Amino acid sequence: MSHFTNEDEALLQSMLRQLLQSVKEKITGAPSVECAEEILLHLEETDENFHNYEFVKYLRQYIKNTVGPVIEEETEKCTSAQNQGEISGYDTLVQHLTKKARESKEYREMMTALKNVMMVVVESLINKFEEDRMHDKEMASKAKKELQSGYYTDNCSDSDSSFNQSYAFMSQEQLQLLVERLDPSQPKEVRQEALQTLCLAPASDILSSESWPSLRKHLTISLADPDATFSEKILRFYAKSFSSSPFNLTKEVYTSLARHLELYFLSGEYSLHISAGLDVSNSDVNRLLKKVRLLNEYQKEAPSSWIRHPEKYMEEVVESTLSFLSLKHKPNHPASPDFLSPMHFLALLDIKAVWFRKWTHAYYSRRVVFRLLERKYKSLINAAVQQCLDYFELCKAAVNKNSKVGDFFQQHCSDMQNFSYTGPELQYIYFVHSLCLLGRLLIYKQGQNLFPVQLKNKKDSVSITDVLVLFAQLIYYSPSYPKTALVADTDNYSPESLVMEILQVFCDQTACAAECLYTDAVIDALLHPVQSLLSGTELYINCLETTLLDVADILARISASEDGLSLLLYGENEKNAKDTPAAAHVLVQFTKKLLHDNISLLSGSELMPVIKGAFIFVCRQMYRTCEGLQMLIPYGLHESIAEAWRKTKLLSERVPTTVTDADSTSSISQDLKTSLLWEETLLDALLNFCTTPKGLFLLHSTGAMDDCVDFMFNSLSKKIQTNEYEDFGNRIIVTQMATTPMAAVALRNSGFIKALLTELWALLECGKDDLRIIQPRPTPVDPIDQSCQKSFLFLVNLLTYPAVFELLSKQDIPNKPMYSFREVPTDIIDIIDRLIIVNSEAKIHSLFNYEQSHVFGLRLLNVLCCELNTLLLLETQYKVSQVLLTAQEENVTETSEGPG
Repeated sequence: MSHFTNEDEALLQSMLRQLLQSVKEKITGAPSVECAEEILLHLEETDENFHNYEFVKYLRQYIKNTVGPVIEEETEKCTSAQNQGEISGYDTLVQHLTKKARESKEYREMMTALKNVMMVVVESLINKFEEDRMHDKEMASKAKKELQSGYYTDNCSDSDSSFNQSYAFMSQEQLQLLVERLDPSQPKEVRQEALQTLCLAPASDILSSESWPSLRKHLTISLADPDATFSEKILRFYAKSFSSSPFNLTKEVYTSLARHLELYFLSGEYSLHISAGLDVSNSDVNRLLKKVRLLNEYQKEAPSSWIRHPEKYMEEVVESTLSFLSLKHKPNHPASPDFLSPMHFLALLDIKAVWFRKWTHAYYSRRVVFRLLERKYKSLINAAVQQCLDYFELCKAAVNKNSKVGDFFQQHCSDMQNFSYTGPELQYIYFVHSLCLLGRLLIYKQGQNLFPVQLKNKKDSVSITDVLVLFAQLIYYSPSYPKTALVADTDNYSPESLVMEILQVFCDQTACAAECLYTDAVIDALLHPVQSLLSGTELYINCLETTLLDVADILARISASEDGLSLLLYGENEKNAKDTPAAAHVLVQFTKKLLHDNISLLSGSELMPVIKGAFIFVCRQMYRTCEGLQMLIPYGLHESIAEAWRKTKLLSERVPTTVTDADSTSSISQDLKTSLLWEETLLDALLNFCTTPKGLFLLHSTGAMDDCVDFMFNSLSKKIQTNEYEDFGNRIIVTQMATTPMAAVALRNSGFIKALLTELWALLECGKDDLRIIQPRPTPVDPIDQSCQKSFLFLVNLLTYPAVFELLSKQDIPNKPMYSFREVPTDIIDIIDRLIIVNSEAKIHSLFNYEQSHVFGLRLLNVLCCELNTLLLLETQYKVSQVLLTAQEENVTETSEGPG
């Protein structure tokens, strides 16, 4: 219970006075319950604030918690009895419930506990009352003497008055008494009564008291009490402490619980084995799982508050946990490898090791966790690695024998009411927990420093590279479900899905990938299925399509970084790259074989276009760079992609458009969609050859230039590329295309240039339509208005000399006598006419924002003239410098003194 407030103290003082008057002859004994009830009833009738006192609220809540379940249970029974006609009438029901509640065991225990507490409280109040009365008498006599002697001081204080102090329901003396009563040597009834009293007291007061160390020792031992009700109450006290006390106090309860569990697993009472399985419905197993669950719930919540406390508190929690999870039996203990360890129980409750992820999220706690793992508890890491190796060997053996490994989750999907786990299922759960733990551990430099590890049954130590090779092998050796083109994979607990999550995180962490992932051994492990399919050797893989898609995903992420791309092109050691073919050679050969449909194991697969697209994307990451393209040129990948595109285009054109059967229509419609999507994928792959000059030449040679430009324009018009990276990529492609006359003409014929100029004119002359004009627009001070920057950059990238020559050669300036406001430029010559060579009143009056638009044109001219060939072309055809000098001369102000 919490401390009294002044109002509660006044209430208790009032009760005390009435008790003293009622039981004068029994003042040193316990007040009768009937007397106390009469006093409470009297106060309830006379005091309007009676129900607002914290003490009264506490009593009401306590009675509700204790007797409430009994009343609810009896109410349900009576309701069913009423339906059968056995009980009738509201009054009869109330009388029945009251009688049952008073006769219940819970009511008697509550009254005994309240009696014990009230004895202590009343005794304390009586003593304090007597002390205060004696003190008041002394102060009164002292004041009287001082007044008589003419001496008066006003330095008196009433700070010792009982009305200015706060009382706790449990003093140190009472707590010490509780400790003695909770001693395991005490009779069962005494301990149960003491525990009942303990549960009523405020947890924070108990945890901060001097008696807590002794009490903690008794509670730790009592948790193993064979009486389930007794240990359950202690667990409830622990749970209440976790939820209502600060971290510096709850860590005491946590370490107590962890120590109890550690002692239990080491004791002779514990006899659970993996081979026997685990029946969760068993009462003993259920109690054990409740304790581990309480431990795990606190593990997840503790990191949110431990940074506000000294590091030693956090270290106690971490060390007690690691000590429990890595417990070792004594040499003479009859434990075997079949021992069902604490890790198995923790994995059952937290299969993805969320507790470890939260503990290693912040550097503050991560440093402590890794330091303790390195110094004392490295066996935890060894056990996790061993679990992964054991599972891999099991999968490998099953695949070689062409049999299935029992899938835990598939079984449980079919039978949700199964409350028992077999030995293989327990091992699988432990494996998943170990896999997630290692995946989190290897992200950090301190975690990487824990390797290599030495296992008992292996001669050589296991390095980080060995672990990552194991992860890569788990992708194709472990059981997995086939992916479909339309339905996403929701099996988050399959080894393949878990390994993919881990490797994807590794790829995103640049430093981690450079340290762990970028090695020849890991790349070779990832390429094993690809090389097997290339060489035609027998392949033992559970789900080939899923495996290839996962491998392509990881390789694409690796090739997206500079170091990863270098690894694929040259290998880990560039000097020895000539001795063994680099990964890039294997990938391009496999991609070509896919495009030519030369892989029999994949023939007829629905996912074939998706697999092709995935590997083309990996190659695309390479040929987008000059080094990568140079390496891939001898293989003629561009020709294979172009050939596949022509075949697909021909097939899509042959699809009939009119079919009477509805089912046939939907089938053909789906086939057409798939065909069009595959055609766009191939065009996109060809278009990305344009990112290098030599790649643009290769695209020319395929004859697909016009189609690629049309595809790019359609993509941009649909706003598919909305992200900055894609926008930058398009500018690179446009710049490369503009360096050849054929590509420049293709850009014009596709409508790309017209759309670009239309958008520019709308931004420059019209502004935003949805902008409500409430005041005139300010005069722009930037060289180029921010809204026009994107269009300006596209124009600059487009107007290289080959493009300018192709688009402007032998074309005259229109110089019309009249321009309509609705006349929008559609070609480069129109932009020069309307924005650069503004040499007539008609052109000036046709612009809504003359200064801004003309400045934009002059800025564009300034950039174009940086290339001498472009300047000479503009001079010879349009005499630009003469036009500008004439405009400058016309704008000179003449004065009376002469020309200005």
